[in-house]
Amino acid sequence: MLECATPLKELQCAAAVLMVRPVRFAFNAQTAPSNSFQALRAEELPESPSIDLQGLALREFDALSERLQRAGVKVIVADDTEVPAKPDALFPNNWVSFHRDGTVVLYPMLAPNRRSERREEVIRQVSSDGAFRITRTVDLSYRENQGKYLEGTGSLVLDRPQRLAYANLSPRTDLDVLGEFAQQLDYELVTFEAFDGAGNAVYHTNVLMAIGARFAVVCGAAIAPPTNRDAVYSKLRSSGREIMEITLSQMQQFAGNLLELAPAAGGNVIALSTTAWRSLDPAQRRALENHASVLAADIPVIERYGGGGVRCMLAEIHLPTRA
Repeated sequence: MLECATPLKELQCAAAVLMVRPVRFAFNAQTAPSNSFQALRAEELPESPSIDLQGLALREFDALSERLQRAGVKVIVADDTEVPAKPDALFPNNWVSFHRDGTVVLYPMLAPNRRSERREEVIRQVSSDGAFRITRTVDLSYRENQGKYLEGTGSLVLDRPQRLAYANLSPRTDLDVLGEFAQQLDYELVTFEAFDGAGNAVYHTNVLMAIGARFAVVCGAAIAPPTNRDAVYSKLRSSGREIMEITLSQMQQFAGNLLELAPAAGGNVIALSTTAWRSLDPAQRRALENHASVLAADIPVIERYGGGGVRCMLAEIHLPTRA
């Protein structure tokens, strides 16, 4: 049985996360063409000035942050800046990841209006507020000049103790950049392609699968071809994890977009949205509850207009602490 804390290995479950409080949340037309989870097109946006998307998203954000902190998770909240406008700033896991050896990785992102989310002051705040030690930075953002992208732990679902990186190849997940990540951080790659029920490429790996300490959630029906699907399941089984299968419909409701966290005081937490939780049947709910307490947060505006779920809002922090 795997544990979240394993000597000599990186932790699977973090005790701390980075969240970025939005200032100008909005529907992002630059990301919509590759993200079928954004339920609305630009021409379908509400015209009524009484609909305050920023205000609604901010309330959802603050409620999730507060609940995580009450559950014992250390939450470092960085504030977004007004200029330039960054409609997806509350999804920091796409531009940065933090690792147990002190490495910070910066990632190349497809949408030009998302690239300004990479802010050095946010990384400094993580180090300062959490007393974390950073020893090196791996900056892959130069790949944007080549038209090649890798959107953090949206593109990557990491099995940290086993040093495995699962990645669904898509317009936002390039094989060359994956190779550089794997070389720099000493990971083995498990790559595949995935499609939703309408035949659209799944934009991020973390909406079709999640890996906890002793379980994995996977939408096998999305993975093609079957040989790649078998390879994914084989790797997961070899890690000793219990596999929970979800359907294409459940995937579309963010059931694969969850994150297990390990508060320092004990008692692991699985964070996901109420949309995702409601999509699960009783047996699936019990399967998750057998592993950790479930924290289901209501974020319908962020899901509908932003096209991302709870896991997308959390950049887990695995950095070592300063002495």
